[in-house]
Amino acid sequence: MVLRSCCKFGPVLVWFRLGYVVLLWLCVTHLRCARAETKTVVQKDAEFDVTYNDTVTSDNQTIYAFNHTVSRNKTEGVRVTVDVLSEGAESSPILFVVRQKQAVLSFQVPLILRGLYQRKYPYAHVGRTLCQPPTRSLTETQYFFVDVSTLSSLGTHYQLRISRVDSFTLHTDKKFSFTASPSQPQYFKYVFPDGVDTVIVKVNSEMTFPCSVMSIQDIQCPVYDLDNNVAFIGMYQTMTKTAAITVQRKDFPSNSFYVVVVVKTEDEACGGPLRFYPLRPDELIDAGNRSKTLDVVVSPAISSDVYVMGMLFCLGIFLSFYLLTFLVACVENKRSVYRSTVFLFPLSLALFHFLSERSLESVAGRSRQESLSSIEEDDYDTLADIDSDKNIVRTKKYLCVSDLARKDKRVLSKKYQIYFCVLMLTCSGLLQVVNVTGNQDICYYNFLCAHPLGNLSAFNNILSNLGYVMLGLLFLLIVLQRDIIHSRALDRNDLNALECGIPKHFGLFYAMGTALMMEGLLSACYHVCPNYTNFQFDTSFMYMIAGLCVLKLYQKRHPDINASAYTAYACLAAVIFFSVLGVVFGKGNMVFWIVFSVLHILATMLLSTQLYYMGRWRLDSGILRRIVYVIYTDCIRQCSGPMYIDRMVLLVMGNIVNWSLAAYGLLKTPNDFASYLLAIAICNLLLYFAFYIIMKVCGGEGRGGVSKLAYGIVLRWSYQESFSYMILNFKTP
Repeated sequence: MVLRSCCKFGPVLVWFRLGYVVLLWLCVTHLRCARAETKTVVQKDAEFDVTYNDTVTSDNQTIYAFNHTVSRNKTEGVRVTVDVLSEGAESSPILFVVRQKQAVLSFQVPLILRGLYQRKYPYAHVGRTLCQPPTRSLTETQYFFVDVSTLSSLGTHYQLRISRVDSFTLHTDKKFSFTASPSQPQYFKYVFPDGVDTVIVKVNSEMTFPCSVMSIQDIQCPVYDLDNNVAFIGMYQTMTKTAAITVQRKDFPSNSFYVVVVVKTEDEACGGPLRFYPLRPDELIDAGNRSKTLDVVVSPAISSDVYVMGMLFCLGIFLSFYLLTFLVACVENKRSVYRSTVFLFPLSLALFHFLSERSLESVAGRSRQESLSSIEEDDYDTLADIDSDKNIVRTKKYLCVSDLARKDKRVLSKKYQIYFCVLMLTCSGLLQVVNVTGNQDICYYNFLCAHPLGNLSAFNNILSNLGYVMLGLLFLLIVLQRDIIHSRALDRNDLNALECGIPKHFGLFYAMGTALMMEGLLSACYHVCPNYTNFQFDTSFMYMIAGLCVLKLYQKRHPDINASAYTAYACLAAVIFFSVLGVVFGKGNMVFWIVFSVLHILATMLLSTQLYYMGRWRLDSGILRRIVYVIYTDCIRQCSGPMYIDRMVLLVMGNIVNWSLAAYGLLKTPNDFASYLLAIAICNLLLYFAFYIIMKVCGGEGRGGVSKLAYGIVLRWSYQESFSYMILNFKTP
């Protein structure tokens, strides 16, 4: 009976014991939570410019209460400075929360800032400027509180100081110096004065590193003044020694803005050295001393009157060229009419005939040879006898222009017109629209001297390219006039147009004028947002102009040998392609510079061979065998000098210059590859221009200039004598 009773109440006792254990656990947990929530909160009335030394733990929290009087007509900044004096505080940092009327600022100390590849840099000294909310009252007393807390059970010692920033507002044309660091950013307020709509904010430093950022932000809270958030709003620009941002009143409704200066945690954004990788991902790295002394000045930009005067001055300068050209054209037209009406005396005619007899004989000889020339468009004709004749003529020791102008003029004229047509197709695909954002690092060239107009950030740099367009158009108008005059002379079978001078082809001239205009347009597009990457747009047509000038100089002396338009533009396209490769891969890439230098030297040697042999050589599989044979016969078997000595000397000089440029690029590896390539193009253009002048002088063409000068003097004397004779006859009864 007793045993049965025990078995009957056994399950009840088990559940009773289980409930007792649960109740005991709840009581213990409640006691622990109550003990944890029991934290001592101390509020202190604090004052400005007083350093508070205190200790904080997880059991206590300190609140500092401040008050200050703000005025609507005067703005002064308030700065919070905190130092953590205890070691090992990185594991349990202190949290500081600043509660204001319209803003809340919170940060931890030590402050952990991240760099590239998530590197962590701790800062035990932190300084922040409080955002100043606007007030509508004439004077107002505002309160703010600084809460200090931590989760560390150990005591952490800290220092807190609240101070006023007397120089918080910047004044026009007054320089202000200050010091900033990654954990102590600085920002200041600027108010547009009456009558000033545009200002330029300049920040300078004598120190290249550490790298820093200047930002322009609207008057609102919070202010983004740390390395990890300074790019969130407004305009910003990364700097080493100098930064400048142009600010317009219309972009800020409050007629004021903040100038924020932040020092970055690393220098990689400014091209500085990259720090080592941490051994462990969560390892903290000592950043060292990254304080930087800077100064800021806000200057008013130019007024609208200066804009108008500058535009009118530029237009006046370029329109004066149009006026001068028009006057010269009128004078030349009157002189041509006067020449047709005035009778020259037999003496002057005889003298002119004597001076120009040699040139007319050469023209007549060329005219007789021209009937036997090829009318094929390509340089290589199909008939073997004409090709043989071409080899004989172009390899003579002493060449004349008539020897190199044997093709049909109509075919050559159509051939040179292709230059203009292909260039127009090229121009249609190059114009781009550049969109500018708040990131001033995208457009970091010329901001120190930029003057905006509307949405154009550098209108003055765009206006400066107006000369390219206007003078290019004037050049095209002059070429068009000469083309029309020459066509009319051919229509009336003018002997001078038919027989005198080299064949006149205007296709290259049209291409040169169009390239000059496109240089202005693309340069203007580049200056909308100038930087290293799109600098190729500013230089693309500079390569075109240099190449077309070289082709035109060569065509002046060798009308039959000039390259076709497709070949010429293919070579120029290859140059621009290498320019793009240099911009993308050229910085510090030795493999690229070796390849480019080798190609540069090979291209120089091929072009020298083309110029020396007047195009009468072949680049095929047997070229090496022929080179070895020439070296053996002319240098080893017998020492014979070059057939064309003057040509050889000038080409050797050109090769020395190009090889020197290639060696400079290989040794120095300049960062600005586009400018380096442009320097090569301009140097070769100047070299060939000097080659052109020297060959004219060596060819005795200076005597032709003397003959023209003597002819002009005799003709002027004849005009005066004829005019005097007519006056005398008019006065004689």
